[in-house]
Amino acid sequence: MQFGIMSVSDITRDPVSGYTPSEAERIDAIVKIAKKAEEVGLDVFAVGEHHNPPFFSSSPTTLLASIGAQTERIQLTTSTTLITTNDPVRLAEEYAMLQHLTKGRMDLMLGRGNTAPVYPWFGQDIRQGLPLALENYNLLHRLWREDVVDWEGTFRTPLQGFTSTPRPLDDVPPFVWHGSIRTPEIAEQAAFYGNGFFANHIFWPKEHTMRMVDFYRRRFEAYGHGTAKEAIVGLGGHIFVGKTSQEAKNQFRPYFNEAPVYGHGPTLEEFAAATPMVVGSVQEVIDKTLTFQEYVGDYQRQLFLGDHSGLPLGMVLDQLELIGGEVVPVLRKELEGRRDPEAPANPPTHAEMVKAKYGDAEPRQPRPNANRGDNVTGGSPYQDTDVELQASYPVI
Repeated sequence: MQFGIMSVSDITRDPVSGYTPSEAERIDAIVKIAKKAEEVGLDVFAVGEHHNPPFFSSSPTTLLASIGAQTERIQLTTSTTLITTNDPVRLAEEYAMLQHLTKGRMDLMLGRGNTAPVYPWFGQDIRQGLPLALENYNLLHRLWREDVVDWEGTFRTPLQGFTSTPRPLDDVPPFVWHGSIRTPEIAEQAAFYGNGFFANHIFWPKEHTMRMVDFYRRRFEAYGHGTAKEAIVGLGGHIFVGKTSQEAKNQFRPYFNEAPVYGHGPTLEEFAAATPMVVGSVQEVIDKTLTFQEYVGDYQRQLFLGDHSGLPLGMVLDQLELIGGEVVPVLRKELEGRRDPEAPANPPTHAEMVKAKYGDAEPRQPRPNANRGDNVTGGSPYQDTDVELQASYPVI
């Protein structure tokens, strides 16, 4: 099973010191956090996407490519990539490039985000958020699997004879997660394509997550991708670990109380009792996290929110030491001991997906045809493109 850390890339005032880091400081810090996550033995680092203050991660692929160049093992992903306001053509190109640069050590989580003004900033209507998400992924899915795409939809200009470049590494698209807090249509789309489903699992009671995951599993099986137990599930979560329960609460309480998404509502204790959040000793964090498997079944990825609410860098790095050194090793052992033999232990890796597609044969390495003089290759983009997939360019 994979364990990792995720960031929403917020820049929040530290309520204890009163200090607000600069954008430059937070960008430097997030690279240190990702490298530390690998150092302590975590499997995944994820960063979100925002296009406004007080957040810094407006270009996740650039950030993850830099982190990929400075790490060796950790899987890189997003939490989330905005499928609504990004052009799926650009998503296809940017994440294929990231896949090449990291040698397949990446995947991505698609979602709608939670910042309403981003829609008009990118020329979209929030009232069409769900149809946008569904249509845009339908196109993205094709762009990664077809050399030549002719397409017409509702929300972007038609494509005629279009080839997304670069092609995915080894002609095998990145693994995709569909993330959602409350939308069954997103779980349905994940199940339809046999992709992973990632439940936010931070703000809502466990019963809500249980219903969403159960729905996804049943639909995954109905679409013929395998049994419900074989569906690929990920969960979010928010933990804060102390040597003792009281130490953890004392340290985290001022950050919780002033956090824009938590503060000025229920108390820390009330919120933790009503949601999957756990703030406590190492054993308390282990015990509550183990209960997740009891209500969602065997799952493959657990991401913890790690640097939220103004936590200073030093505290985040200390948390990673505790999580990687004392929490995750116990969780790995316990959860693997409980796992049904039918349930996958991990999401599919790039190497596994290559093996599934090609067996022992060499994977495809697309080689373009020659530039015919006007910066295009003519009707066939690649030397091995099926002759029936000749591109027909728009007439200008």
